[in-house]
Amino acid sequence: MNTTAQIAKQVREIFIEGEWICPNMKTQLADVTWQEATTQVYQLNTIAMLTYHLGYYLGGVLQVLQGGTLDIRDKYSFDCPPINSQEEWVAMQDKVWTNAEIFAQAIEQLPDEQLGAPFVDPKYGNYYRNLHGLIEHTHYHLGQIALVKKVVRAER
Repeated sequence: MNTTAQIAKQVREIFIEGEWICPNMKTQLADVTWQEATTQVYQLNTIAMLTYHLGYYLGGVLQVLQGGTLDIRDKYSFDCPPINSQEEWVAMQDKVWTNAEIFAQAIEQLPDEQLGAPFVDPKYGNYYRNLHGLIEHTHYHLGQIALVKKVVRAER
């Protein structure tokens, strides 16, 4: 298996279909209601905010993989729109799952040689660093989601 295929596999595993290191994001969120997703405990980000945040970065990097510009900015990455129903919560998740699969497919189309190329601007490092950074970033926030979920349910 070439390197880009392996990275694409890791993206699918963390977002939608794996249990290698921990439950994937889709499994972790499967039983979370919109009320739980929007409940803030202590001063932590809500599950919805963390989900939005991960989807925001996934979409921004995907745009680059599809030949577009890098338009995402850290300052907007937690600007989660209000969620007022289960349908809105499910729609947010579905967008993440769809983008994760499209993202993985886009990675599979990259030649391995592209991994060492600068990602948009040399100051951002190379493709490999950014793709793995997104995976690591997702692991980090997935752990937060799991903890917030436990606290929200314990507080009920």
